[in-house]
Amino acid sequence: MRGKFKIENRISLRVKSLRPYLFYKIAKAKEKALASSKELIDLGAGDPDLFPQKKIIETLRAQALKPENHRHPVYEGIMELKVAIAEWFSNRFRVKLNPRDEILILGGSKEGLGLIPWAILNPNEIALVPDPGYPVYHRSVLLSGGKPVFFPLIKENNWLPDLDKIKVSFKSKLIFLNYPNNPTGAVPDLSFFEKLFEFAQKNKIVVCNDMAYSEITFDGKKSHSFLEIEGAKEIGLEFFSFSKTYSMTGWRIGFAVGDKRLIDALREIKVTLSSGVFHLTQKGALSALSLPQKEIDKIRKVYQQRRDVLVKGLKELGWRPEVPQGAIFVWAKIPFSLDSEKMAMMLLEKGGILTTPGIGLGKSGKDYIRFSLTSPVEKIKEGLKRMERIRL
Repeated sequence: MRGKFKIENRISLRVKSLRPYLFYKIAKAKEKALASSKELIDLGAGDPDLFPQKKIIETLRAQALKPENHRHPVYEGIMELKVAIAEWFSNRFRVKLNPRDEILILGGSKEGLGLIPWAILNPNEIALVPDPGYPVYHRSVLLSGGKPVFFPLIKENNWLPDLDKIKVSFKSKLIFLNYPNNPTGAVPDLSFFEKLFEFAQKNKIVVCNDMAYSEITFDGKKSHSFLEIEGAKEIGLEFFSFSKTYSMTGWRIGFAVGDKRLIDALREIKVTLSSGVFHLTQKGALSALSLPQKEIDKIRKVYQQRRDVLVKGLKELGWRPEVPQGAIFVWAKIPFSLDSEKMAMMLLEKGGILTTPGIGLGKSGKDYIRFSLTSPVEKIKEGLKRMERIRL
C-alpha cells in the first residue's frame, strides 16, 4: 500500500503567501465574543448598521415576483442600470460614460478590485499599493502572481502619496488608490488627481481608484473622481460600491467604470470566475440611484454626528485621532506603549469593544487603531466610557 502524501504540500504557494485575512479574523473575534454572552460594542469592520431606504426594499419585493429576475443574470449587468450609472456619473462628476462598454456591474466593488490584477499583471509584474490600505489590494496582487510594492501614506502629506518619491520600474503596471480614504478619512482636491494623471502617464501605469466612500464626506467637503481629469479615462478605472452610501452591504453590488479596453479585460476575468449579479439586486441598485439628494445628505449627517462624538471622546481620553473628511472610520494613534494588535485585544477582552488593529492595514498602522462609525451614537458613547475604565 502506498504511503499517504501530505495534503498541505498540495496547497499552492499563492495561498501560503497570504497572511490570515484581517476582516475574517475580526468576524471570528466578534463571533467568539458574542458566544461568551459579552455585550459587544462593534467599532470594527465597515459594515453599515443603517437600514436601506424604504424605496430600495419596496423595489426588491416587487421585482422578486417577476419570474424573469430569477434566471441567469446578464454577465455585464442590465442595460437599464448601466444607463442610470452613466447618468449619475455625469450629474455627479461631469464625466461622460458609454453605458455599453465603459461600465461593468460587479458583485460588490471588492470583486472588481480582487480581479483587476489578473487582467493587467503578468507574473512578477508590480502593483503599487498604499500603506495603510484595504488588504484586498495586495492580496489580490499576490494571488494573481504579481508583486505588491507598498508606498506610504503619511500624516505630513495629508495622507496622500508623495508621487515624486514612489519608486517605479519597467515592471510597474498598476497603482491602487482609495479616496475618500480607508482608514485615514482623507479626501483630496482635484489637483491631486491631476498630478496622479501625470505620474501615471509618465510611467505607463494603470490607475485603479477605489471610490467606495465617494458620497460619504463631511463638513461640506465634496469628493472628486479621477476620471474628471481630461484623458484619465484612457488609463484608469474607478470602482464604486452600493454598500456604504446605500447601506446595501449584504446585497453585494458595485460597478467599475473607465477605459473600454480595461473594462473588456476585467469582464473576461469576471465571466470566467463568476456570473452576473442577481437581477433583483441590480433593480435595487437602480432604485438607489434614483433617491433624492436629501436622502444621501441624511446619511452623511448620521455619520458626521458619530464622527464628532467619537473624535471628541477619543481626544478627551488622550488619544490622537485624525478628523476624517470622508469615509466611515476614525484613524487614531495609540497614546500608550502598546502596538495595535495588543491594544485591539485589550479593548476587546477588557472592554468588549471590537476595533481594527492598524497593523492589519499595513506596517505603518502598527501604532494606530481604526474605529468604525457603524454603531449608533449611544453605543459609541458607551464604548468611550468603557475605554475610560480600562487601566493600562
